[in-house]
Amino acid sequence: MRVAIVFPEVLDMARYRERRKEFPPFGALYIAASLEQAGHDVKIVKINPFELVHDFRGFDAVGFSISASATFNLFLECRKVSTFEPDTLLMAGGVHVNLFPEQTLIDLRPDVICVGEGEDVICEILEHAGDRDFSSVPGVAFLDGERYVRVPGRRLEKNIDRFPLPARHLLNVDDFVMSNRMSNTDVRMTHIMPGRGCPFPCRYCASAQTRVQYRSGDDVRHELEHLVDRYGIEGFAVVGNDFILSKTNVFDICNRIADLDLSWATLSRVDRVDPDVLAAMRRAGCHELEFGVESGSQRILDAMDKRATVDQVRYALRASHEAGIKNKVFLVHGFPGEDMASTEETIRLLDEVAPYIERTSLFRFVPLPGTYVYNNAVSYGIRGTDADPSWDGDWAKYHIHHNHHHWWGTDRQFAELTDAFWRLWAFVEERWPSKIRLEDLPADQWLQQSRSFAKSGWRRQNAALETVSI
Repeated sequence: MRVAIVFPEVLDMARYRERRKEFPPFGALYIAASLEQAGHDVKIVKINPFELVHDFRGFDAVGFSISASATFNLFLECRKVSTFEPDTLLMAGGVHVNLFPEQTLIDLRPDVICVGEGEDVICEILEHAGDRDFSSVPGVAFLDGERYVRVPGRRLEKNIDRFPLPARHLLNVDDFVMSNRMSNTDVRMTHIMPGRGCPFPCRYCASAQTRVQYRSGDDVRHELEHLVDRYGIEGFAVVGNDFILSKTNVFDICNRIADLDLSWATLSRVDRVDPDVLAAMRRAGCHELEFGVESGSQRILDAMDKRATVDQVRYALRASHEAGIKNKVFLVHGFPGEDMASTEETIRLLDEVAPYIERTSLFRFVPLPGTYVYNNAVSYGIRGTDADPSWDGDWAKYHIHHNHHHWWGTDRQFAELTDAFWRLWAFVEERWPSKIRLEDLPADQWLQQSRSFAKSGWRRQNAALETVSI
């Protein structure tokens, strides 16, 4: 079958907007690889705010890979203005679908959606493209008249090494090979995912999968050798969740890739590092560790259910620095309860550990769909979610960069929070200047466009459906 997999690229939502590429659409690429392995002819189709109208005639099936709720209005508009054959099978999957399966079916009107891990499910869906009877496919949902039908899912795959490598060859090389992302270097690099899932319960994080799936060192090496041979990479960065969840897995990967002479960066919690792990990573070429510090206030860390301490921040940054690894720090400002006092605590901590930090990324708190805060919006005083009576249908406001939305608190609290944020921003910019100044970024065009999509009348009203599990 001829299949199109549609993914979003909204550079306005990125840190440097159109001035820098972000990492590739791994969800779409893994799905495409599984389809190709099953013998299907696959094309990857990129949509963005300026390329929404596509002619999908000639495709037997179209799959929408909705990687973030912030892009959902983009898919709604693409679905509305594009052309399809009358019998084209329409499918959807991804983060937003997993969070809002019933509403996705109502709003987007696909024939079927995949809830959960999609590599095997999508191949089974296509086996039923002719009869459109998906009732025997584990992990799907669909509408049957006024009934919402959910077929129980399968267990997560234990051996994800068996999945084919992401189908990067379906993209332009410039979409996934970069030379401006490896710390302050020009190393030719790309991104990989050595695992899936995270067991930690941080209340601001939208990682819904708590069971971790690990790839073996052999499988990671296989992917890196392919990337070196075909694309000439000199390094890579890990995306997904924390790399140092299983030290056994870390040692396995590091031992298998050490002789490839690649420079790489990865993510970690501050409570997962120790001298042995850091030494193994450095020997394997680790150039930079990116720590989710979030705040220098223990009160805020506890409110986030971060399960880490300020002392662990101090230790991790110093130990990594002493091991010869550069450090990048991620900060999240504005979690409910944040104020000027907690901001000053963060500034004092950053000032103390500044000699160990190479780079920083500062975000304002956003109650991302799927997070504990979003799901408990009333108790946190969060306004504007899809459960709010005043919900406007605009999913694009749930993006993590350049987001200054008033999510919680009184006008006075928000004014203090905003002053505190810019105080922290000024401190961070003075110590670790951004590569591109805020005033030099291109204008944001997507958010206004998304609001117009939300008001276009395409989004259906909530429907009262009977839920049936097969």
